[in-house]
Amino acid sequence: MRDSVIATLSGIIFGAGLALSGMMDPQRVRGFLDIFGVWDPTLAFVMGGAIFVMALAWLVQRTLDKPLAAPSFSLPDTSRIDAKLIIGAAIFGIGWGIAGLCPGPGIAALAINPTGALVFGISLLAGMGLHSALSSRARKA
Repeated sequence: MRDSVIATLSGIIFGAGLALSGMMDPQRVRGFLDIFGVWDPTLAFVMGGAIFVMALAWLVQRTLDKPLAAPSFSLPDTSRIDAKLIIGAAIFGIGWGIAGLCPGPGIAALAINPTGALVFGISLLAGMGLHSALSSRARKA
């Protein structure tokens, strides 16, 4: 029960932050990405704020033996930069530029713009399915 409450509160805070920052507005995102046109720097401040908060979180994490709501930390075990990571990041960036949304804001946008967010969500699921199919096919070969 406690885990569900923490997850729900975290989701509400995250969604509210996305809404207040403009990250759920595809026009604002496209304006941020249009560096050679009418560039909107607003999201740079949002991202800078997020980097600052995350840097503080990493500092606090180093002082803790375990998280407050879990038995242990679940941190990535690799920092390798390879072709798979670069290609994935490029595909993510292209999708972000086309849709004006990334997965977090896209899901949160279901509350504000259900039609557009639903098209985004279906496309996201289709892309995930395609990746899964291609990955399993590559493992078999």
